[in-house]
Amino acid sequence: MNDNIHTLNQMLDNAAIRFMKKTALIFGAKKVSYGQLSSRSAKLASALYNLGVREFDKVALWLPNCPEFIYSFFSILKLRAIVVPVNTMFKREEAKFVIEDSQARVLICSVDKAFDSENILSRINTLSHLICLSELPGRKSVLDFNRLINTHPEFSNTLRVKSEDIAEIVYTSGTTGKPKGACLSHRNILTNIKDCARVIHFSKRDCLICILPLFHSFSSTVCMCLPLYKGAKIIIMRAVRPFKRVIRTIFKYRVTIFVGVPSIYNIISEVKLSRRRSLLNSLFNPVRIYISGAADLPLAVWHKFKAKFKRPLLQGYGLTEASPVVSLNPLGRDDKPNSVGLALPSLKVKVVDHNNREVASGMVGELLVKGDSVMAGYHNLPEETKNVLRQGWLHTGDLAKIDEQGFIYIMGRLKEMINVRGFNVYPREIEDILYKHPKVKEAAVVGVFHRHRGEVPIAFVVGEQGIKEKEVLEYLRANIASYKVPLKLVLKDSLVKNSTGKILKRKLKEEIEDIFL
Repeated sequence: MNDNIHTLNQMLDNAAIRFMKKTALIFGAKKVSYGQLSSRSAKLASALYNLGVREFDKVALWLPNCPEFIYSFFSILKLRAIVVPVNTMFKREEAKFVIEDSQARVLICSVDKAFDSENILSRINTLSHLICLSELPGRKSVLDFNRLINTHPEFSNTLRVKSEDIAEIVYTSGTTGKPKGACLSHRNILTNIKDCARVIHFSKRDCLICILPLFHSFSSTVCMCLPLYKGAKIIIMRAVRPFKRVIRTIFKYRVTIFVGVPSIYNIISEVKLSRRRSLLNSLFNPVRIYISGAADLPLAVWHKFKAKFKRPLLQGYGLTEASPVVSLNPLGRDDKPNSVGLALPSLKVKVVDHNNREVASGMVGELLVKGDSVMAGYHNLPEETKNVLRQGWLHTGDLAKIDEQGFIYIMGRLKEMINVRGFNVYPREIEDILYKHPKVKEAAVVGVFHRHRGEVPIAFVVGEQGIKEKEVLEYLRANIASYKVPLKLVLKDSLVKNSTGKILKRKLKEEIEDIFL
């Protein structure tokens, strides 16, 4: 039956029919059935239609993790309109850029974003309406989310949504400049959902805990759409901290799928467990699969986590432009933990040199991806689209190698590769060595231009108390070639990250260029 689903609208309608009374969402004490999810989405769709939202209009969501995000997501799609998620960590002007660039007609926000949203509403001509999750007395420019749902019937118009229609415009994190809006169609997202379901054997019996932000494509596809596609249960949480609450939730609701980012697994692997708690985690832990994505998973973190929790930790790789998952380690294989796994079933991948020629197995080059989950293009950026989508292949900008069995290894960003006196140095290689040092908690390596030496590697390290720059550099000299050893090691209390835990190397590079060189 699922094979006949061609749009995300059909996906929810199908689930609502098959699992009408089954719990779809749990948020604190609130439980929402599949029937209620469908009904509330349809009522909000009516409200948005009455506000003038029509086919291919954009509606922006500046919302934290909550059921209202999911109601809004599907209500917009019912109108054949387009969802524009906005990063909840964005400040006012960053959010304004996304809303203005996408030409959103309506903005749905949380209470804490209401003041900034009103300011944005007054400054963008294309933005017509502002909806807030709670009523704000005396604020006539702000519509109440719940009142709209409670005063409108379910949307009954039948709009012919097509698989090639754009469902979402997801803005990239902007780690290398201004965010770009990746246009993802219903086909793009559904293809990725079906691939992921097949690889991890996802079923209606699974229960997934969603702690990653829903505005991010990784969470939107894997933590929201994938469970709904299969009729599974989603436990929505606002944040990963305090982690004790997450642990309690996992046991209370018998969570079977845990999706996180490397920084979360780093935290978990460092959590001190009592002897009893350790025994419970190894014997009665309901989680059958842990999945890591959105950033590189250090090998040392993988080993520590596996030793503590005795469960599969599957590392994957993806990017927004691919909806987003490209590869995942298969179940039952833990012999290549430093790999990001095999390409998903519907995708083709290859590695090419700077002349766009495919390289031999094991050689490093740029990773290219081809398949139905690759985006349609960037919103209103034809030149950037033409540059990244060439001859049907998505140029990821990531350095990788593929072994003879097809396992992919990410070596870093193409722009991050460091040319040291004619030798190619890959930051990931140095970082993996650093993570093996007993006193290193986090590490990042960047390349900067030195006026006398040319391009050189610089390492940033968060370590345990008492760690010394000299001892770490001596450790590196004993384990890697001399030209790979960083010119300087900077000890930090923390490393700046984006909303999904990816270290912002651009910020680190700016810091060292301003201060050190």
